[in-house]
Amino acid sequence: MRKSVVAIAAAFTLGAIGHPSAETFPSRPVTLIIPFAAGRPSMTLRSVMEPRMTASLGQPLIIETISGASGSIGTAKLARATPDGYTIGLGQWDNLVLNGAMYALSYDLQNDFEPIALFASNPQLIASKSALPASDLKGLLAWLKANPERASQGTAGAGSAAHISGAYFQSIPGTRFQFVPYRGAAPAMQDLLAGQIDLMFDQVANALPHVRAGKIKAYAVTAKARIAAAPEIPTVDEAGVPEFYISIWRGLFAPKGTPKDIVAKLNAAVADALADPNVRQRLAELGQDVPSREEQSPDALGALHKAEIAKWWPIIKQANIKPE
Repeated sequence: MRKSVVAIAAAFTLGAIGHPSAETFPSRPVTLIIPFAAGRPSMTLRSVMEPRMTASLGQPLIIETISGASGSIGTAKLARATPDGYTIGLGQWDNLVLNGAMYALSYDLQNDFEPIALFASNPQLIASKSALPASDLKGLLAWLKANPERASQGTAGAGSAAHISGAYFQSIPGTRFQFVPYRGAAPAMQDLLAGQIDLMFDQVANALPHVRAGKIKAYAVTAKARIAAAPEIPTVDEAGVPEFYISIWRGLFAPKGTPKDIVAKLNAAVADALADPNVRQRLAELGQDVPSREEQSPDALGALHKAEIAKWWPIIKQANIKPE
């Protein structure tokens, strides 16, 4: 009898060590995988979110950058990680939605991750070279219809956000134009500024300084509401293309099976960071929209993720978009 009691007690102790509860989480640093090269996503997390989340969790948030294959290499590492809350990752429109329609992945985008929290979204600007005659979005559509296949749109390469945005725009009857791929959004923007290409879909933070300098035109923001960084630019609904929404959203995800109480602690750390006025101001300066508290919940992020897959996978497959 004594041996049985001792055995049970030992098993319970080992189990407690092997499966940390939310009461002890986190007791060591948390690794956050960013599956992209250093740039705006890592800047947003490293310089804006990380300090406040570290303070909230009481443990360091260690950012690990693993780039390659449009984010699928780092995302694969996240999918294989132990589901204990100590490895989480950045999931966004690119790696958690678009990749599933273009790559043969080693993981299941729809079933291998637990949503933690949405923390930012960045709509696109529909922009053109300054010499284009259209003064508003309806005028742009009229010009495109009057000049079929003559216009050109710059992209950051096959399968990039700009490429897929342009393919979506071509679902509007009569809007046929050529795609010009570049090695990134920056060289594409340089050619738009020089008038070498006609159109671009670019993130607000990238395009807005050129719009304000009068070097390019902005016709609409691809969001339901005007953005704080540029309240003078109409939404697509206001500009005449209802519900043409595109958002490069960003959230945190954990491996499937991460306990709900641990997910709740991580979600609370994100919510605490986003409640900080300084964090909100920094995000706005980077062209990021901060979601409401309701939109920050794990369930809300999970619903957004499913809805985005349902929307974008058919568009990508119909356009036969393949990565380079």
